[in-house]
Amino acid sequence: MEFSTKSASPEKQKTACLVIGIFAGKAPGAIATRLIEASAGLLGKILDRGDLEAKAGSTLLLASLPGVAAERVLLVSYGKPEEFNDAAFRSAATAAGKVLAGLKASDAFVTLADVELAGRDAAWLASQTTQILADSAYKYEATLSKKSEEKRGVAKVTLGFASRPDASIEAAAIQGQAIASGLALARELGNLPANICTPSYLADTAKKLAKEFKSLKVEVFDEAGIAKLGMGAFQAVAQGSREPARFIVLQYNGAKSKKDKPVVLVGKGLTFDSGGISLKPGAGMDEMKFDMCGSASVLGTLRAVAELALPINVVGLIPSTENMPGGSAVKPGDVVTSLSGQTIEIINTDAEGRLILSDALTYAERFAPECVIDIATLTGACVVALGNFTSGVLGNDDALARELVDAGTTAGDRAWQLPLFDEYQDLIKSNFADMVNSCGRPAGTITAACFLSRFTKAYKWAHLDIAGTAWKSGNEKGATGRPVALLTRFLIQRAGV
Repeated sequence: MEFSTKSASPEKQKTACLVIGIFAGKAPGAIATRLIEASAGLLGKILDRGDLEAKAGSTLLLASLPGVAAERVLLVSYGKPEEFNDAAFRSAATAAGKVLAGLKASDAFVTLADVELAGRDAAWLASQTTQILADSAYKYEATLSKKSEEKRGVAKVTLGFASRPDASIEAAAIQGQAIASGLALARELGNLPANICTPSYLADTAKKLAKEFKSLKVEVFDEAGIAKLGMGAFQAVAQGSREPARFIVLQYNGAKSKKDKPVVLVGKGLTFDSGGISLKPGAGMDEMKFDMCGSASVLGTLRAVAELALPINVVGLIPSTENMPGGSAVKPGDVVTSLSGQTIEIINTDAEGRLILSDALTYAERFAPECVIDIATLTGACVVALGNFTSGVLGNDDALARELVDAGTTAGDRAWQLPLFDEYQDLIKSNFADMVNSCGRPAGTITAACFLSRFTKAYKWAHLDIAGTAWKSGNEKGATGRPVALLTRFLIQRAGV
Protein backbone atom coordinates (compact mmCIF):
# COMPACT_ATOMS: atom_id res chain seq x y z
CA MET A 1 0.00 0.00 0.00
CA GLU A 2 1.40 3.38 -1.06
CA PHE A 3 0.73 6.47 1.06
CA SER A 4 0.96 10.21 0.46
CA THR A 5 -0.33 13.35 2.19
CA LYS A 6 -2.22 16.26 0.68
CA SER A 7 -4.27 19.33 1.56
CA ALA A 8 -7.45 19.52 -0.50
CA SER A 9 -11.21 19.94 -0.39
CA PRO A 10 -12.52 16.40 0.20
CA GLU A 11 -15.74 16.91 -1.74
CA LYS A 12 -13.70 17.78 -4.87
CA GLN A 13 -11.43 14.73 -4.78
CA LYS A 14 -11.84 12.38 -7.75
CA THR A 15 -11.12 9.12 -5.99
CA ALA A 16 -12.57 5.64 -5.84
CA CYS A 17 -13.40 6.09 -2.16
CA LEU A 18 -13.53 9.13 0.09
CA VAL A 19 -13.29 8.23 3.79
CA ILE A 20 -14.57 10.67 6.40
CA GLY A 21 -15.05 10.44 10.13
CA ILE A 22 -18.41 11.34 11.67
CA PHE A 23 -19.17 12.26 15.26
CA ALA A 24 -22.45 10.99 16.64
CA GLY A 25 -24.91 13.76 17.47
CA LYS A 26 -25.78 17.18 16.08
CA ALA A 27 -22.14 18.23 15.45
CA PRO A 28 -20.82 15.59 13.01
CA GLY A 29 -17.49 17.40 12.46
CA ALA A 30 -15.99 20.00 10.13
CA ILE A 31 -15.33 17.72 7.14
CA ALA A 32 -18.72 16.03 7.41
CA THR A 33 -20.39 19.45 7.54
CA ARG A 34 -18.70 20.39 4.24
CA LEU A 35 -20.02 17.23 2.62
CA ILE A 36 -23.50 17.88 3.99
CA GLU A 37 -23.42 21.28 2.29
CA ALA A 38 -21.96 19.86 -0.95
CA SER A 39 -24.68 17.21 -1.16
CA ALA A 40 -27.43 19.81 -0.69
CA GLY A 41 -28.32 18.33 2.67
CA LEU A 42 -28.70 14.72 1.49
CA LEU A 43 -25.85 13.46 3.69
CA GLY A 44 -27.42 15.28 6.62
CA LYS A 45 -30.72 13.46 6.05
CA ILE A 46 -28.88 10.11 5.91
CA LEU A 47 -27.22 10.86 9.23
CA ASP A 48 -30.42 12.16 10.81
CA ARG A 49 -32.31 8.96 10.12
CA GLY A 50 -29.58 6.95 11.90
CA ASP A 51 -28.25 4.82 9.04
CA LEU A 52 -24.76 5.18 10.56
CA GLU A 53 -24.64 3.71 14.06
CA ALA A 54 -23.26 5.93 16.78
CA LYS A 55 -20.77 3.36 18.07
CA ALA A 56 -17.14 4.16 17.24
CA GLY A 57 -16.02 2.02 14.31
CA SER A 58 -19.42 1.71 12.67
CA THR A 59 -19.36 2.27 8.90
CA LEU A 60 -21.72 3.15 6.08
CA LEU A 61 -20.69 3.01 2.41
CA LEU A 62 -22.48 5.35 0.02
CA ALA A 63 -22.23 5.35 -3.78
CA SER A 64 -22.45 8.39 -6.04
CA LEU A 65 -23.29 10.98 -3.38
CA PRO A 66 -24.55 14.12 -5.19
CA GLY A 67 -22.15 17.07 -5.07
CA VAL A 68 -19.18 14.86 -4.22
CA ALA A 69 -16.61 13.90 -6.88
CA ALA A 70 -15.66 10.57 -5.28
CA GLU A 71 -17.20 7.36 -6.61
CA ARG A 72 -17.94 6.20 -3.07
CA VAL A 73 -18.06 7.84 0.34
CA LEU A 74 -17.26 5.73 3.38
CA LEU A 75 -18.68 7.17 6.57
CA VAL A 76 -16.90 6.01 9.72
CA SER A 77 -18.20 6.78 13.19
CA TYR A 78 -15.87 8.33 15.76
CA GLY A 79 -18.57 7.78 18.39
CA LYS A 80 -19.76 10.47 20.76
CA PRO A 81 -17.54 13.60 20.90
CA GLU A 82 -17.28 13.44 24.69
CA GLU A 83 -16.09 9.81 24.49
CA PHE A 84 -13.58 10.32 21.68
CA ASN A 85 -10.20 8.92 22.74
CA ASP A 86 -7.29 6.86 21.39
CA ALA A 87 -9.33 3.66 21.41
CA ALA A 88 -12.26 5.26 19.55
CA PHE A 89 -9.93 6.66 16.90
CA ARG A 90 -8.24 3.30 16.41
CA SER A 91 -11.63 1.62 16.14
CA ALA A 92 -12.58 4.05 13.38
CA ALA A 93 -9.30 3.55 11.51
CA THR A 94 -9.49 -0.24 11.86
CA ALA A 95 -13.05 -0.32 10.56
CA ALA A 96 -12.08 1.85 7.60
CA GLY A 97 -9.11 -0.41 6.89
CA LYS A 98 -11.28 -3.50 6.77
CA VAL A 99 -13.69 -1.91 4.30
CA LEU A 100 -10.90 -0.58 2.08
CA ALA A 101 -9.20 -3.99 2.09
CA GLY A 102 -12.37 -5.55 0.65
CA LEU A 103 -13.21 -2.89 -1.94
CA LYS A 104 -12.66 -3.40 -5.64
CA ALA A 105 -11.06 0.01 -5.89
CA SER A 106 -7.57 1.27 -6.64
CA ASP A 107 -7.26 4.32 -4.43
CA ALA A 108 -8.77 6.18 -1.49
CA PHE A 109 -8.69 9.68 -0.02
CA VAL A 110 -8.77 9.30 3.76
CA THR A 111 -9.46 12.26 6.05
CA LEU A 112 -9.60 10.39 9.37
CA ALA A 113 -6.35 11.92 10.66
CA ASP A 114 -7.68 15.48 10.21
CA VAL A 115 -9.45 15.56 13.55
CA GLU A 116 -8.80 16.95 17.02
CA LEU A 117 -7.98 14.36 19.67
CA ALA A 118 -7.00 15.42 23.17
CA GLY A 119 -3.35 14.73 23.92
CA ARG A 120 -2.49 13.73 20.35
CA ASP A 121 -1.06 15.78 17.50
CA ALA A 122 -1.52 15.41 13.75
CA ALA A 123 1.69 13.40 13.43
CA TRP A 124 0.42 10.74 15.86
CA LEU A 125 -2.90 10.59 14.01
CA ALA A 126 -1.15 10.22 10.66
CA SER A 127 1.19 7.49 11.93
CA GLN A 128 -1.65 5.51 13.47
CA THR A 129 -3.80 5.86 10.34
CA THR A 130 -1.14 4.59 7.94
CA GLN A 131 -0.12 1.77 10.27
CA ILE A 132 -3.69 0.56 10.82
CA LEU A 133 -4.80 0.87 7.19
CA ALA A 134 -1.72 -0.99 5.91
CA ASP A 135 -1.98 -3.67 8.58
CA SER A 136 -5.66 -4.18 7.69
CA ALA A 137 -4.58 -5.06 4.15
CA TYR A 138 -2.54 -8.05 5.34
CA LYS A 139 -3.91 -11.37 4.14
CA TYR A 140 -2.42 -14.84 4.66
CA GLU A 141 -2.33 -16.99 1.53
CA ALA A 142 1.06 -18.73 1.64
CA THR A 143 -0.24 -22.28 2.08
CA LEU A 144 -3.55 -21.98 0.26
CA SER A 145 -3.80 -24.03 -2.94
CA LYS A 146 -5.89 -21.33 -4.59
CA LYS A 147 -4.85 -17.72 -4.24
CA SER A 148 -7.33 -14.88 -4.56
CA GLU A 149 -7.73 -14.18 -8.28
CA GLU A 150 -9.94 -11.15 -7.88
CA LYS A 151 -7.92 -8.10 -6.89
CA ARG A 152 -9.48 -6.30 -3.98
CA GLY A 153 -8.17 -3.63 -1.69
CA VAL A 154 -6.88 -0.15 -2.42
CA ALA A 155 -3.24 0.18 -3.46
CA LYS A 156 -2.88 3.96 -3.00
CA VAL A 157 -4.03 6.02 -0.04
CA THR A 158 -3.86 9.78 0.25
CA LEU A 159 -4.16 11.22 3.75
CA GLY A 160 -6.21 14.39 3.37
CA PHE A 161 -5.92 17.50 5.52
CA ALA A 162 -7.63 20.88 5.44
CA SER A 163 -4.29 22.70 5.73
CA ARG A 164 -0.98 21.75 4.16
CA PRO A 165 0.68 18.88 6.06
CA ASP A 166 4.09 19.78 7.48
CA ALA A 167 7.21 17.62 7.41
CA SER A 168 6.42 15.99 10.76
CA ILE A 169 3.13 14.63 9.44
CA GLU A 170 4.76 13.22 6.32
CA ALA A 171 7.51 11.63 8.43
CA ALA A 172 4.93 10.15 10.78
CA ALA A 173 3.03 8.62 7.86
CA ILE A 174 6.26 7.01 6.69
CA GLN A 175 6.85 5.64 10.20
CA GLY A 176 3.39 4.13 10.30
CA GLN A 177 3.95 2.45 6.95
CA ALA A 178 7.30 1.01 8.08
CA ILE A 179 5.76 -0.35 11.27
CA ALA A 180 3.06 -2.00 9.18
CA SER A 181 5.77 -3.62 7.02
CA GLY A 182 7.32 -5.03 10.17
CA LEU A 183 3.95 -6.23 11.39
CA ALA A 184 3.28 -7.98 8.09
CA LEU A 185 6.58 -9.87 8.28
CA ALA A 186 6.00 -10.88 11.90
CA ARG A 187 2.44 -12.00 11.17
CA GLU A 188 3.47 -14.00 8.12
CA LEU A 189 6.23 -15.83 10.00
CA GLY A 190 3.88 -16.56 12.89
CA ASN A 191 1.12 -17.85 10.63
CA LEU A 192 3.33 -20.19 8.62
CA PRO A 193 3.09 -23.84 9.76
CA ALA A 194 5.97 -25.34 11.71
CA ASN A 195 6.91 -27.69 8.87
CA ILE A 196 7.75 -24.60 6.80
CA CYS A 197 8.80 -22.01 9.36
CA THR A 198 11.68 -23.97 10.89
CA PRO A 199 14.77 -22.55 12.62
CA SER A 200 16.54 -22.69 9.26
CA TYR A 201 13.66 -20.76 7.66
CA LEU A 202 13.99 -18.02 10.28
CA ALA A 203 17.73 -17.90 9.59
CA ASP A 204 17.07 -17.61 5.86
CA THR A 205 14.60 -14.80 6.52
CA ALA A 206 17.27 -12.91 8.45
CA LYS A 207 19.68 -13.42 5.56
CA LYS A 208 17.12 -12.08 3.08
CA LEU A 209 16.63 -8.99 5.24
CA ALA A 210 20.39 -8.43 5.33
CA LYS A 211 20.46 -8.74 1.54
CA GLU A 212 17.60 -6.26 1.14
CA PHE A 213 19.00 -3.71 3.61
CA LYS A 214 22.75 -3.07 3.50
CA SER A 215 22.57 -1.61 7.02
CA LEU A 216 21.94 -5.14 8.35
CA LYS A 217 24.59 -7.76 8.97
CA VAL A 218 23.74 -11.36 9.81
CA GLU A 219 25.59 -14.29 11.37
CA VAL A 220 24.01 -17.72 11.84
CA PHE A 221 25.37 -20.41 14.15
CA ASP A 222 24.50 -24.02 13.37
CA GLU A 223 24.33 -26.76 16.02
CA ALA A 224 28.09 -27.22 16.02
CA GLY A 225 28.53 -23.47 16.48
CA ILE A 226 25.97 -23.40 19.29
CA ALA A 227 27.87 -26.22 21.04
CA LYS A 228 31.20 -24.44 20.55
CA LEU A 229 29.76 -21.31 22.17
CA GLY A 230 28.86 -23.40 25.22
CA MET A 231 25.11 -22.83 25.14
CA GLY A 232 24.22 -25.90 27.20
CA ALA A 233 20.71 -24.74 28.13
CA PHE A 234 19.84 -24.02 24.49
CA GLN A 235 21.29 -27.37 23.41
CA ALA A 236 19.24 -29.23 26.02
CA VAL A 237 15.99 -28.01 24.47
CA ALA A 238 17.16 -28.67 20.91
CA GLN A 239 18.46 -32.21 21.44
CA GLY A 240 15.04 -33.90 21.20
CA SER A 241 14.29 -32.60 17.70
CA ARG A 242 15.55 -33.78 14.33
CA GLU A 243 15.13 -30.24 13.03
CA PRO A 244 18.51 -28.45 13.35
CA ALA A 245 18.65 -25.55 15.77
CA ARG A 246 19.94 -22.13 14.77
CA PHE A 247 21.26 -19.13 16.66
CA ILE A 248 20.71 -15.97 14.63
CA VAL A 249 22.61 -12.71 15.21
CA LEU A 250 21.27 -9.77 13.18
CA GLN A 251 23.00 -6.40 13.61
CA TYR A 252 21.76 -3.00 12.46
CA ASN A 253 24.29 -0.18 12.53
CA GLY A 254 22.48 3.08 11.95
CA ALA A 255 24.14 5.34 14.51
CA LYS A 256 26.80 7.83 13.42
CA SER A 257 29.33 5.79 15.36
CA LYS A 258 29.55 2.02 15.41
CA LYS A 259 30.89 2.46 18.94
CA ASP A 260 27.48 3.67 20.17
CA LYS A 261 26.08 1.07 22.53
CA PRO A 262 23.30 -0.92 20.87
CA VAL A 263 19.85 -1.85 22.06
CA VAL A 264 19.72 -5.65 22.02
CA LEU A 265 16.45 -7.45 21.24
CA VAL A 266 16.28 -11.15 22.12
CA GLY A 267 13.40 -13.13 20.59
CA LYS A 268 12.25 -16.57 21.63
CA GLY A 269 12.24 -18.74 18.50
CA LEU A 270 10.46 -21.99 19.41
CA THR A 271 9.13 -22.88 15.97
CA PHE A 272 7.06 -25.64 17.55
CA ASP A 273 6.58 -26.45 21.22
CA SER A 274 5.18 -29.89 22.02
CA GLY A 275 6.26 -29.49 25.64
CA GLY A 276 8.91 -32.18 25.18
CA ILE A 277 8.75 -35.07 27.64
CA SER A 278 6.37 -32.90 29.73
CA LEU A 279 3.96 -33.20 26.81
CA LYS A 280 1.25 -30.59 26.35
CA PRO A 281 -2.44 -31.59 26.01
CA GLY A 282 -3.41 -32.31 22.42
CA ALA A 283 -6.24 -29.76 22.28
CA GLY A 284 -4.96 -26.52 20.85
CA MET A 285 -1.42 -27.83 20.35
CA ASP A 286 -1.52 -26.61 16.75
CA GLU A 287 -1.24 -23.09 18.12
CA MET A 288 2.22 -23.91 19.43
CA LYS A 289 3.52 -22.94 16.00
CA PHE A 290 3.05 -19.42 17.38
CA ASP A 291 5.67 -20.02 20.07
CA MET A 292 8.21 -18.31 17.82
CA CYS A 293 6.34 -15.00 17.71
CA GLY A 294 9.00 -13.38 19.89
CA SER A 295 11.59 -14.05 17.20
CA ALA A 296 9.15 -12.93 14.51
CA SER A 297 8.70 -9.61 16.32
CA VAL A 298 12.47 -9.08 16.44
CA LEU A 299 12.76 -9.66 12.69
CA GLY A 300 9.74 -7.44 12.04
CA THR A 301 11.11 -4.66 14.23
CA LEU A 302 14.53 -4.76 12.58
CA ARG A 303 12.83 -4.58 9.19
CA ALA A 304 10.97 -1.44 10.29
CA VAL A 305 14.13 0.08 11.77
CA ALA A 306 16.12 -0.60 8.59
CA GLU A 307 13.33 0.75 6.40
CA LEU A 308 13.29 3.97 8.43
CA ALA A 309 17.11 4.13 8.57
CA LEU A 310 16.93 5.10 12.24
CA PRO A 311 20.13 6.64 13.68
CA ILE A 312 20.61 3.95 16.31
CA ASN A 313 22.44 0.64 16.70
CA VAL A 314 20.29 -2.44 17.28
CA VAL A 315 21.18 -6.11 17.66
CA GLY A 316 18.66 -8.93 17.26
CA LEU A 317 19.44 -12.29 18.87
CA ILE A 318 17.25 -15.29 18.06
CA PRO A 319 17.79 -18.72 19.60
CA SER A 320 15.58 -20.99 17.50
CA THR A 321 14.68 -24.66 17.83
CA GLU A 322 11.78 -27.07 18.23
CA ASN A 323 10.90 -28.64 21.58
CA MET A 324 10.06 -32.29 20.87
CA PRO A 325 9.87 -35.57 22.81
CA GLY A 326 12.14 -38.42 21.77
CA GLY A 327 14.84 -40.80 22.87
CA SER A 328 17.43 -38.03 23.01
CA ALA A 329 15.14 -35.40 24.53
CA VAL A 330 16.03 -33.73 27.83
CA LYS A 331 14.20 -35.27 30.81
CA PRO A 332 12.67 -33.83 33.98
CA GLY A 333 15.36 -33.91 36.63
CA ASP A 334 18.26 -33.42 34.20
CA VAL A 335 20.84 -30.78 35.12
CA VAL A 336 22.46 -28.67 32.40
CA THR A 337 25.13 -25.97 32.39
CA SER A 338 24.26 -22.68 30.72
CA LEU A 339 26.59 -20.37 28.79
CA SER A 340 26.92 -18.28 31.94
CA GLY A 341 28.32 -21.29 33.82
CA GLN A 342 25.26 -21.47 36.09
CA THR A 343 23.59 -24.86 36.39
CA ILE A 344 19.88 -25.49 35.88
CA GLU A 345 17.72 -28.36 37.09
CA ILE A 346 15.06 -28.95 34.48
CA ILE A 347 11.92 -29.74 36.45
CA ASN A 348 9.55 -29.26 33.52
CA THR A 349 10.66 -29.61 29.89
CA ASP A 350 7.70 -27.42 28.87
CA ALA A 351 9.42 -24.47 30.55
CA GLU A 352 11.88 -24.45 27.68
CA GLY A 353 11.65 -20.88 26.45
CA ARG A 354 13.50 -19.50 29.43
CA LEU A 355 16.28 -22.06 28.83
CA ILE A 356 17.07 -20.93 25.30
CA LEU A 357 16.66 -17.27 26.29
CA SER A 358 19.11 -17.66 29.19
CA ASP A 359 21.98 -18.45 26.86
CA ALA A 360 21.03 -15.70 24.41
CA LEU A 361 20.84 -13.19 27.27
CA THR A 362 24.33 -14.21 28.38
CA TYR A 363 25.57 -13.87 24.80
CA ALA A 364 24.16 -10.31 24.74
CA GLU A 365 26.83 -9.18 27.22
CA ARG A 366 29.51 -9.16 24.52
CA PHE A 367 27.82 -6.21 22.80
CA ALA A 368 28.18 -3.97 25.91
CA PRO A 369 24.51 -3.04 25.36
CA GLU A 370 22.71 0.14 26.27
CA CYS A 371 19.89 -2.15 27.33
CA VAL A 372 18.49 -5.59 26.51
CA ILE A 373 14.85 -6.48 25.89
CA ASP A 374 13.71 -10.06 25.46
CA ILE A 375 10.39 -10.89 23.85
CA ALA A 376 8.76 -14.25 24.43
CA THR A 377 5.49 -16.14 24.45
CA LEU A 378 6.68 -17.37 27.81
CA THR A 379 3.91 -18.15 30.30
CA GLY A 380 0.24 -19.05 30.31
CA ALA A 381 0.21 -17.30 33.67
CA CYS A 382 0.56 -13.96 31.86
CA VAL A 383 -2.66 -14.71 29.97
CA VAL A 384 -4.37 -15.38 33.29
CA ALA A 385 -3.01 -12.13 34.75
CA LEU A 386 -3.51 -9.74 31.82
CA GLY A 387 -5.71 -11.54 29.29
CA ASN A 388 -5.26 -11.06 25.56
CA PHE A 389 -5.10 -7.28 25.48
CA THR A 390 -1.94 -6.42 27.36
CA SER A 391 1.64 -7.71 27.31
CA GLY A 392 3.52 -8.13 30.58
CA VAL A 393 6.69 -6.17 31.36
CA LEU A 394 9.22 -7.10 34.04
CA GLY A 395 12.87 -6.19 34.47
CA ASN A 396 15.74 -4.99 36.60
CA ASP A 397 15.37 -1.31 35.67
CA ASP A 398 12.09 0.48 36.41
CA ALA A 399 12.90 3.41 34.12
CA LEU A 400 13.36 1.06 31.16
CA ALA A 401 10.13 -0.74 32.01
CA ARG A 402 8.23 2.56 32.16
CA GLU A 403 9.76 3.59 28.84
CA LEU A 404 8.41 0.43 27.24
CA VAL A 405 4.98 0.88 28.81
CA ASP A 406 4.84 4.47 27.54
CA ALA A 407 5.95 3.43 24.05
CA GLY A 408 3.23 0.79 24.02
CA THR A 409 0.59 3.32 25.01
CA THR A 410 1.69 5.65 22.22
CA ALA A 411 1.79 2.82 19.69
CA GLY A 412 -1.57 1.31 20.68
CA ASP A 413 0.31 -1.86 21.64
CA ARG A 414 -0.11 -1.73 25.38
CA ALA A 415 1.92 -3.39 28.10
CA TRP A 416 1.86 -3.33 31.90
CA GLN A 417 4.62 -3.74 34.47
CA LEU A 418 4.49 -6.62 36.94
CA PRO A 419 6.69 -6.78 40.08
CA LEU A 420 10.00 -8.58 40.29
CA PHE A 421 10.63 -8.44 44.03
CA ASP A 422 13.58 -10.28 45.58
CA GLU A 423 11.25 -12.50 47.59
CA TYR A 424 10.23 -14.35 44.44
CA GLN A 425 13.82 -15.48 43.83
CA ASP A 426 13.55 -18.04 46.63
CA LEU A 427 10.92 -19.90 44.61
CA ILE A 428 13.43 -21.05 42.00
CA LYS A 429 15.92 -22.62 44.43
CA SER A 430 17.12 -26.16 43.71
CA ASN A 431 18.72 -28.86 45.85
CA PHE A 432 20.69 -30.13 42.86
CA ALA A 433 21.62 -27.05 40.79
CA ASP A 434 21.89 -23.29 41.00
CA MET A 435 18.21 -22.96 40.11
CA VAL A 436 15.18 -24.82 38.77
CA ASN A 437 13.51 -23.88 35.50
CA SER A 438 9.97 -24.14 36.86
CA CYS A 439 8.31 -23.91 40.25
CA GLY A 440 4.59 -24.33 39.69
CA ARG A 441 1.60 -22.11 38.99
CA PRO A 442 1.72 -19.32 41.62
CA ALA A 443 3.20 -16.12 40.16
CA GLY A 444 4.29 -18.08 37.09
CA THR A 445 5.06 -15.01 34.97
CA ILE A 446 7.13 -13.46 37.75
CA THR A 447 9.12 -16.59 38.60
CA ALA A 448 9.91 -17.08 34.90
CA ALA A 449 11.27 -13.55 34.84
CA CYS A 450 13.20 -14.26 38.05
CA PHE A 451 14.89 -17.12 36.22
CA LEU A 452 15.82 -14.83 33.30
CA SER A 453 17.08 -12.14 35.68
CA ARG A 454 19.86 -14.50 36.84
CA PHE A 455 21.43 -14.01 33.39
CA THR A 456 20.99 -10.23 33.04
CA LYS A 457 23.01 -8.72 35.88
CA ALA A 458 25.54 -7.11 33.56
CA TYR A 459 23.12 -4.63 31.97
CA LYS A 460 19.72 -2.94 32.08
CA TRP A 461 17.11 -5.49 31.07
CA ALA A 462 13.39 -5.79 30.44
CA HIS A 463 11.30 -8.84 29.61
CA LEU A 464 8.13 -8.71 27.48
CA ASP A 465 5.80 -11.67 28.01
CA ILE A 466 3.55 -11.74 24.93
CA ALA A 467 1.86 -15.09 25.54
CA GLY A 468 -1.56 -13.43 25.54
CA THR A 469 -1.02 -10.90 22.77
CA ALA A 470 1.10 -12.58 20.07
CA TRP A 471 -1.80 -14.37 18.40
CA LYS A 472 -5.56 -14.75 18.39
CA SER A 473 -7.53 -17.98 18.68
CA GLY A 474 -10.99 -18.94 17.42
CA ASN A 475 -12.47 -17.63 14.18
CA GLU A 476 -9.81 -14.92 13.97
CA LYS A 477 -6.93 -17.35 14.61
CA GLY A 478 -3.65 -15.86 13.50
CA ALA A 479 -0.57 -13.95 14.55
CA THR A 480 -1.02 -10.29 15.53
CA GLY A 481 2.54 -9.10 14.94
CA ARG A 482 2.71 -7.68 18.45
CA PRO A 483 4.84 -6.14 19.89
CA VAL A 484 6.47 -4.81 16.69
CA ALA A 485 4.66 -1.49 17.04
CA LEU A 486 5.71 -1.09 20.68
CA LEU A 487 9.35 -1.98 20.00
CA THR A 488 9.63 0.21 16.89
CA ARG A 489 8.09 3.17 18.70
CA PHE A 490 10.52 2.60 21.59
CA LEU A 491 13.46 2.64 19.16
CA ILE A 492 12.13 5.69 17.30
CA GLN A 493 12.00 7.55 20.61
CA ARG A 494 15.45 6.30 21.59
CA ALA A 495 16.80 7.49 18.24
CA GLY A 496 15.29 10.91 18.85
CA VAL A 497 13.43 11.19 15.55
